[in-house]
Formats: sequence, C-alpha cells, structure tokens
Amino acid sequence: MLTLLGVMFGAVILGVPIAFAIAASGTAYLLFESTVPIMVVAQRMVVGVDSFTLLAIPLFLLAGALMAEGDITPRIMRFASSLVGHIPGGMAMVMVTSCMLFGAISGSGVADVAAIGSIMLPAMKEQGYKKPFSAALLGCAGSLGTIIPPSIIMVVLGVSMGASIGKLFLGGILPGLLTGGALMLLSYVFAIRDHYPRLPKADIKEVFDSFKGAILPLLTPGIIIGGILKGVFTATEAGAVAAFYALVLSMFVYRKVTPSRLLKICLEVALTSSVVLFIIAAANLFGWVLTVEDIPQKVAAAILSISHNYWIIMILFNLLLLALGMFMETIAIVIILVPIFLPIMLQLGVDPIHLGVMMCVNLAIGANTPPLGVDLITACKVADIPYEDSFRYITPFLGAMILALILIIAFPGIVTFIPNLLMG
Repeated sequence: MLTLLGVMFGAVILGVPIAFAIAASGTAYLLFESTVPIMVVAQRMVVGVDSFTLLAIPLFLLAGALMAEGDITPRIMRFASSLVGHIPGGMAMVMVTSCMLFGAISGSGVADVAAIGSIMLPAMKEQGYKKPFSAALLGCAGSLGTIIPPSIIMVVLGVSMGASIGKLFLGGILPGLLTGGALMLLSYVFAIRDHYPRLPKADIKEVFDSFKGAILPLLTPGIIIGGILKGVFTATEAGAVAAFYALVLSMFVYRKVTPSRLLKICLEVALTSSVVLFIIAAANLFGWVLTVEDIPQKVAAAILSISHNYWIIMILFNLLLLALGMFMETIAIVIILVPIFLPIMLQLGVDPIHLGVMMCVNLAIGANTPPLGVDLITACKVADIPYEDSFRYITPFLGAMILALILIIAFPGIVTFIPNLLMG
C-alpha cells in the first residue's frame, strides 16, 4: 500500500502527468509487492476502457466541438443577453447564463470556458470590467458544464458507480441552476459595489427573435434527456445523436464547418478523448490493486469506527474531495475514490444519484481551486492575465459555490426530486 501511494504522489510532486503517475504506481505495486504477472497491467488498463458506455465521452466531446465551431455561441449569448442583460452587471449575468446554456450542450467545463470566454471577455473589457474579476467568474461559470446535463463527468460516474446515467443527468439540473444562481447573486453584489453597467432592456420582440436564433442549439439537451427518458436510446446512443445533430446544424444549417475543418475537429476530439480514456485506463489498474488489497473495506471499517454519523462522514468526504481537487485531475479522482467510498455511503443510506451529483459540484469547485484549477487556468489564459491575478476574486466565487454545495448536501431532494419525478 505504501508503495502504491508513495509512487503516485511522488510522481505527481515531480510533475509527472497524473495518468502516468497512476499507471506507474499500479505497475510498481505489481513489481515489488505482488506475484501477479506484469502483463496484468496491460490487461487491466484495456478492461478499464472496454465499455460501451464510455463511447459517450468522445461522442459528447465531438458534439460540443461542432457546436463551438458552428456559430452556436453567439446565438446563445444573444438570447442570454435578452433575458438578463438589463440586470446590474449585465455582462456578468450574460456570461453565467451563457455558460449554463452552453454547458447543456458541451458537457465539458474547459470547453465551456473557452467557447464563452473568447467572445465575452473582450466585450466585458470594453464595458470596464476588471480582467481578474471576469476571468474568475468565467472559470467558475464554465465549470457548470460538469454539473448541468449532459456532463462527461456524469458518464464516468455512472460507469464507476453502476448508476443510471439518465438519472444523474436529471439530478444535475437543479444543482446546476442553484450554483449558477449563487454566482449571479455574487456578481450582482460586485456590480453594485464597483458600478458595473447594465445593458439596455430587451423588449418582447427582441427576446423572441433571439430565442428563434438559439432554439435549434438549445433543443440539444432536450433531445438527449427526452430520448433517454422515453427509452428511445441509451446515454451512449444519446451521444451519437447529439454529435449527428451538431453536425447537421454546423455543416448544413449554419454552414460554418467545412469538410476540411470537420476532419481537424475530429482529430482534436480524438486527441482529447485519448487523454481522458488513458486516465480512465490507468485509474482502473489503480482501482484493481486497491480491490486486491481490500483497501475499500479497510478504509470503510476505519471511517465507520470513527463515526456512523451521516454529517461527520459527509463533511470528511467533501473535505477530502476539495483537497484532492486542488491537485488532481477530476476523472482520476472519481475513479479512485468511488470504489472506496461508495460502500460507506450506501451503508449510510446515501442515494447514489445524490452522491454522484454532489461529487460533480464539489469537483467543479476543485476545477477552480489553485494550484491546479484547470478551468481557472484556462480562463486566465483566455483573459491573457497571470494566473495569480485572479486569486483576489476567485475566493468569494468559490465561497458562493461552496454555499450551494452545502445546501445540496443538506437537502438531497434538490438532486433527487426531478429523477424521482420522471424516472421513479
């Protein structure tokens, strides 16, 4: 066990990419502390990605990439502006709303940050918004793409937990809106304090016109969730439907993606997917070693020997997630922790759907927490500011997201209401 953890954390400290650090730890364990043949490394990594459900990841990534290229983002932002632009700090409100709407298409926090930030940040700068404020808000709002369905992290969670991906998608709706609302409320406070301008109020005709321009892209989450609910297709098949729909919109309706550009998009998605799937493969090897060593059972026994209290264990679990989110990649955290903590949570009576969505919200916070903070780093790159400049504003925004997380922990119905209503 010491070899396993020591090699992994030592490699991370030395700057080794997390996927290689995880794979190296599992390999070191087999070499030095086990009689199992070394070929098991390759076998377990292949088994880790030999899943029909995981095909949803490249398919949803492709759908998001096509939407980002297909003149979708400006349409969504125009509609968001007609709805909330007249509120104090109008551009900040538009940013959060646009991230929520685009997150319902892309399923990825980083994609959300890049697509919305490339257009919103220059416009916010022209209106007098401070770059560090805009970057911090963009990172947190963009991470809503991991909470609002369809979410790639939820696909990984569903596979790891053996839970319904459709229910996880539905469970993310209210928490995503709650977290987005918390960011908008804090943005309103900053706007009043710093005298950020508001946009002219749109009349009904403008709202309707902007809605007409955005209606086709906004149908995407409805098609995905509706098809899953009606049993027309699985979550994986939903990814294929979403990718095909995005292809039709971007190439034939809006005509923004050419055949040559489509090939480049497919290559970029293949590269991104390979990185994600390699992390999953490496983490499966790590998880197999943990299982062989009975680590989940030992950890469960140790934690439950401290307390059987729901609140104490929930607080400890979420603090661990927040700490790991500062240093580790989101998917690796999911695949390593789920086998260890799922049995404990089931003993406490925690609904797996509540647990999965709660983890998504927590990991969205981790995606903006220094030093790793992937979404925040991406936002600062798009804003062209030093990473550390955003720290002044990221703290209150993270506080707003943590407040939303506390409500989700305390009131499981926020997560489970819609899944139970629609899927039983």
